[in-house]
Amino acid sequence: MQELEEKIAHLIRAVDDLSDTVARQETVIALLNRRVQLLLEREAERETALDGQEVVGDSRPPHW
Repeated sequence: MQELEEKIAHLIRAVDDLSDTVARQETVIALLNRRVQLLLEREAERETALDGQEVVGDSRPPHW
């Protein structure tokens, strides 16, 4: 019986640790998603501001 109680205690600890890890990862993923969204919005605004002007980074290299 003692052995089972020890195993259950270890499993409970492992589940709690995993739960904490998943919660931290969820926070980080939400932050990263927000940053990507902001970058997409910024790029869309930049493209709109250029209004048809060629962007140097988007042009083909001279050897093409």
